[in-house]
Amino acid sequence: MPDENADSQKPAEPKVRKLDPHSLRGLAHPLRIRLLGDLRLHGPATASQLAERLGESSGSTSYHLRQLAAYGFVEDAPEHGKGRERWWRPSQDGTSFDEALIYDTDPATRGAAEVFLTEIAKIHALELATWMDDAPSWPVEWRRASDLSDFALQLTAEQSRELVHKMHDLVNSYSDLPPSEGTETVRFHTHAFPRRAK
Repeated sequence: MPDENADSQKPAEPKVRKLDPHSLRGLAHPLRIRLLGDLRLHGPATASQLAERLGESSGSTSYHLRQLAAYGFVEDAPEHGKGRERWWRPSQDGTSFDEALIYDTDPATRGAAEVFLTEIAKIHALELATWMDDAPSWPVEWRRASDLSDFALQLTAEQSRELVHKMHDLVNSYSDLPPSEGTETVRFHTHAFPRRAK
């Protein structure tokens, strides 16, 4: 007999926003990408708090947060506000990039896709460099729990796509674990790309 509670026991699927040409153009700005990433990583914040964390002016963060809100990436977090203080939170858990955007007939969309992907690559490189600098200060169990690996596999495009989806599913299966002592925010980056033999 099927378990009636099976669906309630499954981890909730993360709410992911699939980028289209319009939303991509609204997000494809280095500061907007960093603001959205910070809110997703650290939770709700004010423009002033984000400005301090990211080394920007509060006027700049406030403007770009309003732009992100206009495109549906962030929203008010009124439960955090005090008086005139405006708090922001992400509207989704993640963003999905459609590779078709790279080949869009509109040059503005292709340019926005390039800005977006370049900024994501820079953020990944910066996070990795920061970890390498900070690693000696972490306990040995966290050093052993980190990873810096690469693999070269002979795959078809379809097999590579299948493997990427399996990795994403596996990572997402850990997203709703109950809180426990000793947890830290752990960042997982995945990069998969073909290389021609020389």
